[in-house]
Amino acid sequence: MSGPKESAASGSLRIIGLDLSLRSTGVCLPDGTAYRIKTRQGDGDRRLLTIRTAIRAALAEHRPHLAVVEDLPRHAKGAGITAKVHGVVDCELLDAGVPYALVVPATLKKYATDNGNADKRRMADAAYLAAGVEFPGDLNAKGEGGDMCDAWWLRAAGHDALGVPLFGMPQAQRDCLRKVEWPEGYRQRYIEGQA
Repeated sequence: MSGPKESAASGSLRIIGLDLSLRSTGVCLPDGTAYRIKTRQGDGDRRLLTIRTAIRAALAEHRPHLAVVEDLPRHAKGAGITAKVHGVVDCELLDAGVPYALVVPATLKKYATDNGNADKRRMADAAYLAAGVEFPGDLNAKGEGGDMCDAWWLRAAGHDALGVPLFGMPQAQRDCLRKVEWPEGYRQRYIEGQA
């Protein structure tokens, strides 16, 4: 991922964005670095161990104040498989004492692009327009993928929701984050320096 450095103020709040998938989990670290945890289908459920180990290491190293996770897809064929990943990652977040919020895909897309049905290309274009960031190799030739981009937007949504935005956004797009159930009282605790 490439783009401008963020302000020191945004660095005092450590948020990690997670776009969970058994095949390719997108991660955006508190410093804005985005990457994928890729697994091989032939490894079966052992892929869960790969993801768990990588998430555990990221949480231990970066000690986020908050994780923002893309919620399970509603009515999607792959929701059961993705639920396995959510269970493993939720346990790691709980063990590390990291509160987390779940953001449904349509809300994330609405926040990023003002369109709840935006495709992956539009999400990437919106990230470039908002902050000049790019995610080389994140989309394939068919415009599929976008795991790093989604994780990056999840992190940005957390910053916005806690009143420490990383960049300017139209208020209508910020307002859609009110639909998210943020950890109870978390914003107030952060503002008071108790996070």
